[in-house]
Amino acid sequence: MESLVLDSPAASPPLAEEATLAALLRCCVREVAGPRGLVWPAPPYLLLRVGGTLLRARTRGGAALRFTGPPERLEKGVWVPLTTDELVRRAVSDLSLGEVNAEFAGQVAASREALEAILRARAAAVAPADPWLASEQALVYGHPFHPSPKARGGRDWLAYAPEAHARFPVRLLGVRSDVVAQEGVTGVLDRLGETPPGYALLPAHPWQLDLLGPVFDDRLVDLGPGPVVVPTSSVRTVYAPDLGVCLKFSLDVRITNCVRKNAWYELAGAVELNRRLGTIFDEISGKYPATRWLPEPGYRSAGLGTRLLEGLGVIVRSSPWSVTSPGVTPVLAGALASEGVRTPDPAAWWRAYVAALIPPVLELYFRHGVVLEPHLQNVLVGLGPDGLPAEVVFRDLEGTKLVTGRHDLTGVPARVAEALSYDAERGWARVAYCLLVNHLTEIAASVAPDDATLNRLWKAAAEVIADVAADLGNPVPLSDLLAGAPLPAKANLSVRWARAADRAAGYVPIANPLA
Repeated sequence: MESLVLDSPAASPPLAEEATLAALLRCCVREVAGPRGLVWPAPPYLLLRVGGTLLRARTRGGAALRFTGPPERLEKGVWVPLTTDELVRRAVSDLSLGEVNAEFAGQVAASREALEAILRARAAAVAPADPWLASEQALVYGHPFHPSPKARGGRDWLAYAPEAHARFPVRLLGVRSDVVAQEGVTGVLDRLGETPPGYALLPAHPWQLDLLGPVFDDRLVDLGPGPVVVPTSSVRTVYAPDLGVCLKFSLDVRITNCVRKNAWYELAGAVELNRRLGTIFDEISGKYPATRWLPEPGYRSAGLGTRLLEGLGVIVRSSPWSVTSPGVTPVLAGALASEGVRTPDPAAWWRAYVAALIPPVLELYFRHGVVLEPHLQNVLVGLGPDGLPAEVVFRDLEGTKLVTGRHDLTGVPARVAEALSYDAERGWARVAYCLLVNHLTEIAASVAPDDATLNRLWKAAAEVIADVAADLGNPVPLSDLLAGAPLPAKANLSVRWARAADRAAGYVPIANPLA
């Protein structure tokens, strides 16, 4: 996220306050004032009314809403600086017309405090030498359209925070062979250490073990610390350099909207999806050679009741270095969005980017009935030696779904099949949001030096979509998209206000930059 440009250094609020205010203000534009028709462009400002008060801020970046000046509120005819606490009170007065949420203000404040702690810790830490891992740990400010992007439950979270450049030893457990729960290919885990005879090795996140409390007996034994791992952007997924693989752990902690736990049906579903997607991705990459994905070949846990099966479940995931071509460097798309893309030719960089990203996502949905979640944390961009995007890597099967009726799920347990499936309408909304709203609007604003360039970038994106649409027989959703139909933006503020699960999040319509 860009820093706000302020009138003088003396007037500058702390970075944590600045970022928290900007994120909440974006949410208010999209979910509070916007749906009420209370947002007005007044160049160089954007005006909006929240809680009966008129607010303004200088902006650029279109739907990405980069604020280039300090947000202000109108008080007795004078524009005065706006603070997060004031904006919370005004937003709550509008939101409270429905359900009351006494936790909301505290969550926003907790996110700001967490960001302050991250900034202090990061200033004293050393970033990883691996450029991919450095990009994974670059999402300092979090989701730009979330009211509390850095709020985290639990204690001692900073020791495991990727943004603070954390590194820590994984904890090794021994699971008695008769109670091991696993599916797929998990043998790589056995290379983490030694176990007593009759036991299988199970790595655990030390934070999760603290959260679970006492769990040990003769069926599950503590073998002490293991190799050092590096947390990636999702917090609970780590990279194990000694193995060259990623490990996705459960964490009984709310991070943004979700408690990050591997439900039993998600463990089984990852293996099921992995098996089905291999052949499909082979076909996709044959047609679009820049396409890569990170398989999740298996999971392992302790079959000691649902609480420990889910709480200790770990999914094995391939490393991006294992799938990118020689000379290609994977970096997290979210890092490009937050840190900005520095290139002498924004148009050429963007054309390479959208040509690699857009076609496989649309091909998977319309031709294969596969719903990817290509948001900024689920996509890695492989940069070639010239700095141009050369490959895209899709990851995280938890969010990948199969369109109902397009796949034979006979024999798959009912709860697993349910978790794997979206109907076509819901699937398309998810694809459109993740690809266009969450992802491309942010990348475009990071590449374009001004709004005139931004418009040219979206014209180039529309040309790529039109080519793919023609190849697919011009499906109606793509025709609507190119005609300028509104885009679905995920309502993170509303779902937090309702204290609902992330899967219950709805969408609000926003202007389509392709039009």
